[in-house]
Amino acid sequence: MYVAGFFDSLMLSEDEEEEVWNKWKNAPLDLSRVRTQAPKSVAIFSDDDPYVPLSNQNDFKNKLGSEIIIEHGKNHFNESSGYFELPIALESVLKLAQN
Repeated sequence: MYVAGFFDSLMLSEDEEEEVWNKWKNAPLDLSRVRTQAPKSVAIFSDDDPYVPLSNQNDFKNKLGSEIIIEHGKNHFNESSGYFELPIALESVLKLAQN
């Protein structure tokens, strides 16, 4: 399960980029191992997320074979946007557990 995930593209201020992006951009990822350990996955995005562009969905679909769910008008899935629970994430986890 990936919520507002990213590989290469984030929209951040310079300060946020230094604090967040620089820590992750060079992290080694073994995507074949991830795909082996989690052969089924879901990636959830919001169509108006100010930080995570929808173009990131292609990476999850192509690199990890994730099912893509796009929520409409949800902004960024965090406390600042009023998210303390994300029912679609729970539904998706339960669906994955059944398969």
